[in-house]
Amino acid sequence: MRIAEIQEALRAHGLDGWLFFDHHGRDPIAYRVLRFEPASMVTRRWYYLVPAEGDPVGLAHRIEPDMLAALPGEIIHYAGWKEQTAALARILEGRKRIAMQYSPNCAVPYVSNIDAGTVELVRAAGVEVVSSADLVQLFEVRWSDDAYRSHKEAGVLVDRVRRAAFEKVAAALASGVRVTEMEIHDFILDLFRARGLCTDHGPIVAVNANASNPHYEPTPERHSEIRRGDLLLIDLWAKFSRPGAAYYDITWTGYCGAAPPAPMLNVFRVVSGARDAAVTLVKKAADDGQELAGYEVDDAARGHIQAAGFGEYFFHRTGHSIGEEVHGNGANMDNYETHDERRVLARTCFSVEPGIYLPEFGIRSEVNVYRGESAAEVTGEIQTELLRLLQD
Repeated sequence: MRIAEIQEALRAHGLDGWLFFDHHGRDPIAYRVLRFEPASMVTRRWYYLVPAEGDPVGLAHRIEPDMLAALPGEIIHYAGWKEQTAALARILEGRKRIAMQYSPNCAVPYVSNIDAGTVELVRAAGVEVVSSADLVQLFEVRWSDDAYRSHKEAGVLVDRVRRAAFEKVAAALASGVRVTEMEIHDFILDLFRARGLCTDHGPIVAVNANASNPHYEPTPERHSEIRRGDLLLIDLWAKFSRPGAAYYDITWTGYCGAAPPAPMLNVFRVVSGARDAAVTLVKKAADDGQELAGYEVDDAARGHIQAAGFGEYFFHRTGHSIGEEVHGNGANMDNYETHDERRVLARTCFSVEPGIYLPEFGIRSEVNVYRGESAAEVTGEIQTELLRLLQD
């Protein structure tokens, strides 16, 4: 159990406790942070309060009395709703500020797992409910040494797969053999499997206007041929098929010819410049030992694109947290879709992936940034120019 660690974090954040709650498995964060499996199916509400000082206390239904048996502290049982409300008020008595998996205005939807009614119920006990977002980062997002190594090792393989995918397209174009988005999509997945890698979905293989849809993915029913003169975007992510492994997630773009048109070159220059501006900010903050929030990283990339006159064509956040899930629960690099004020913590990883999506084509450049204890790094290869897939 990590009760002592949680209590230390609560005191550091000036909180009186962290109240965990679940009903029908709605909050997986609670089980991961507390490191326990429910003793039975969760058909009734349970609560578990870890106070900043003293022993934890839980509240479980009499139908499921052993639900919290694996956790330390007194477990109070209830049956009726009046009894539940009274017991909840009792365990919260004397507490002023309590963290829950809640986010004001749903600014951080990744941790906004507690329903509004439950928040109202807790507030009715005279308690201020604050977001557990920063606490969740501490206990869910920071990487172990093994996670970092798995990410770096997967990155080497994913970069090789990415090179092989572009080379396959180039060879087909040079020889006049028909090649499609779907064929390259399947080719990438086959290489992942052969190398012990897995992915939750994807990859994205997109040409021209398809690349202007950031979450486009070819299907057997809907895909395009890749032809000379096309802009080709490949976004691929994978991790090792073992517990605790962390994802690696990148996007590269190329031109299916030898001489990309000036507009494509200009867009790539702006996008890669925005990427580099964000990375530079993160590295400087790490070097100087300064705190940095996710929204500030987004501002650095977005400001660069806006200054170049393409602001309206960059319509997603700059980056997302990365962990055992490709979209993790840590700080996102975001001041667009949300205003993410969470700190970019040491031992966490995230993507930096600005993009410009014009009607004719879209370009995105994505790298992964790991902030260590005293420095930050891009963990894989960095695309510095638009790929040319043909020599003439």
